[in-house]
Amino acid sequence: MSKLLWRILLATTMALTLLFAVIGWILQDHFLRIATQSLQDEVSASFRAYESLWHARADKLASISKVLSSMSDVRAAFGTGDQATIRDSAGELWSKVSSEGALFIVTDPKGRVLACLGGDCGAMPSHIAAVESASPRFPKQASGFLVQDGRLFQTTITPVYVESGRGPALLDVLVAGYIVSPTLARDFKEATGGSDFVFTARGVTVASTLPPGGDLSDYSMLSKPLMDVAGQSIGELRILRSFEAAQRRIAAVRRDIVLIWLAAMCAGFALTWSLARRILRPVQELDRAAAEIGRGNYHAEIEVNSRDELGRLAKTFNAMCASIRQAREELIRQERISTIGRLSTSIVHDLRNPLAAIYGGAEMLVDDELSPGQVKRLALNIYRSSRRVQEMLQDLSDVTRGKTQSVESCRLLDVVRAAIEPFSAAAETNRVSVSCDIAADIELPLERSRMERVFGNLMSNAIDAMPNGGRVLVTAERQGNSVLVRFNDNGPGISETIASRLFQPFVTASKKNGLGLGLALSRQTVLDHGGDLWVQSSPGAGATFFVRLVTASAG
Repeated sequence: MSKLLWRILLATTMALTLLFAVIGWILQDHFLRIATQSLQDEVSASFRAYESLWHARADKLASISKVLSSMSDVRAAFGTGDQATIRDSAGELWSKVSSEGALFIVTDPKGRVLACLGGDCGAMPSHIAAVESASPRFPKQASGFLVQDGRLFQTTITPVYVESGRGPALLDVLVAGYIVSPTLARDFKEATGGSDFVFTARGVTVASTLPPGGDLSDYSMLSKPLMDVAGQSIGELRILRSFEAAQRRIAAVRRDIVLIWLAAMCAGFALTWSLARRILRPVQELDRAAAEIGRGNYHAEIEVNSRDELGRLAKTFNAMCASIRQAREELIRQERISTIGRLSTSIVHDLRNPLAAIYGGAEMLVDDELSPGQVKRLALNIYRSSRRVQEMLQDLSDVTRGKTQSVESCRLLDVVRAAIEPFSAAAETNRVSVSCDIAADIELPLERSRMERVFGNLMSNAIDAMPNGGRVLVTAERQGNSVLVRFNDNGPGISETIASRLFQPFVTASKKNGLGLGLALSRQTVLDHGGDLWVQSSPGAGATFFVRLVTASAG
C-alpha cells in the first residue's frame, strides 16, 4: 500500500505545484501590468511637470526679452551696434536670469551676432541662422530649440523695432535662451521625482541622466520631438522611468509566492498523508484479506467500520468470500463425484479388452470343434486375460491406497508380444496380419502392466480400424537416450479434424462402441514414463502411432 500512498502524495504535490504555478503566474502578470501602468503614469506625470517647468523658463525668457526690446534706452543702445553699449544697457535687467545659465545674443535682421551676454559667449558663432528662419513670424516672438555647434539650446527670438517715417522698422533681434546640459537634465530629474531625461539633437545625445551603457529596455519611456523656431523637428526628448523598483517588488512577490508555496506544500503534504493513510487503511485490510484468499484461506473477512463506499466494498468482499467458500465446497463435492465417474469409466475401458478376449475364447471353445493345439492356445489367452483383469484390480486397489507400481527393467519385445498376443484371434478373424520387428536387446525401465495396456490399446485400435483386412507392423529403434516404437497400419487413416483431438478424452475415430478414453489414458501413461505418444496419418494412407520411451541411462 505504500506505493499507492506515495502515488497519492505525488499526485497531490503535482496538483498543488501546478495550482500555485498558475496562481503565481497570474499574480505576477497582474502585478507586472500594474507596475508597467504605474510607470507609464509616472512618466506621463513627469512629462507634464517637465512641460510646466520648461514653459515657465520659456515664458520667463520671453517676458525679459519683451521688456528689453520695448525699452527706449535699449533700443538706442542697439542702434549704436556697439557691444559694450548693448551690454551696459541690458546688463541690469539681464542679471535677473544670468544666474540660471541663460544666454543673451543681439543680432542684426540677417542673424549676424552683434553682442553676447551670459553663457559661453566665446564659443558662439558669428551668425545664427535661426533668426532668418523666425523672421516670417515677426513682429511676434518665436520660440523653439536651436542646435549650434553640436549644442542644444532652448531659445526665444524677439524682434526689436524702431519708429521711422515709413512706420516700424526692424532694428535688431534678441536671441535669449538656455543651453540644454547634463546639469539641466539632472535639475529636471530632481524636479520630477526621479524620472530620467535624455535630450538628442540630430541623432546625437547632448544631455542624459542615464548611467553609461544603460539598457533602454529596462525603462518605461515617453518620447517628444524637439521643434525649432520654424516648426521642424531637430531632436527628441525621452523621459524614462526605471523598472528597477518594480522589479524589486516583483522579486519580493515571487519570493513571497515561493514561501507560501513551500508552506502550502508542507501543510498539504501532511494533510494528504493523514487523510490518505486513513482512506487507505480499509484498502490495506482488503489487500491483506485478498492475500489470505490467494493462500487458500477462504475464511478471511474484513471488519466493516463505515457505511461509505469502502464499507460497502468490505461487505461485498465478505459476501464474495462466503460465495467462494460455498462454491469451493460444491466444487469439491462435484469433483469427488466426477473422479468416481472417471475412475469407473477407466476401469470399464481397461476391462473391456481382456473380458472380450475371455468371452471370445470361451465362445469358440463352446461352439467350435477345435484341435487340441487350438484349445490350448485359447485356454492360454483366457488365462492371460484373466491375469490381466486381476492385475487391473490390484492396480486399482493400489491407487486407492496411494501406492504406485514398481518400475522394472523389461525387454521391450516381451512387453509388446505379451500386449498383442490376446488380439491374435481378433486379427485372424478380421484377416489382419501382425508382424513385430523389435531387437531383442532393447531393455527399458517400465511399469510393465501399464505399458502392456498401452500397446494392447494401440493394437486393438489398429485391428478395429481394418474390418476388411490389412497389415500392422510394429517396429522400434534407438534414438540417443530414447527408444521410438512405431505402430503402423495400412487402414483408412484418420481425418485431420479428428487427429488433432485424438488424445483428448471422449474422442474416438472409428470404434462404434468405444468410449474415447483409451488413447487419452495411454498417452498419460507414456507421459508418466517420461516419454510421449502422438500420431501421423493421412486419409486413405493408414496411420502410424509413435511411442517414445526413455532408456535407463536417460534417467
